[in-house]
Amino acid sequence: MSVKVLIPTPLQKFTNDRATLECKASSVAELIDALEQTCPGIKARLCDEQGKPRRFLNFYVNSEDIRFLDNTETSLSDGDEVSIVPAVAGG
Repeated sequence: MSVKVLIPTPLQKFTNDRATLECKASSVAELIDALEQTCPGIKARLCDEQGKPRRFLNFYVNSEDIRFLDNTETSLSDGDEVSIVPAVAGG
């Protein structure tokens, strides 16, 4: 099953400047591992030492925040779109 991944500009140095990638994965956790296989070094930017998504990054599956789904165990289906979005703070 193919999943479209939208990569934010700061991480595109790991993807040869590509803003979108196609990956095969059945969960967000598998997707992160697949991204690491394709783009070595990206997982360390996406996940902390415990393997959990970094708190300043948000993952969305079809516009749904994975924190309100099953986190990295969120299931993926063929044709899903996963967005990796850096958190924005300010005041």
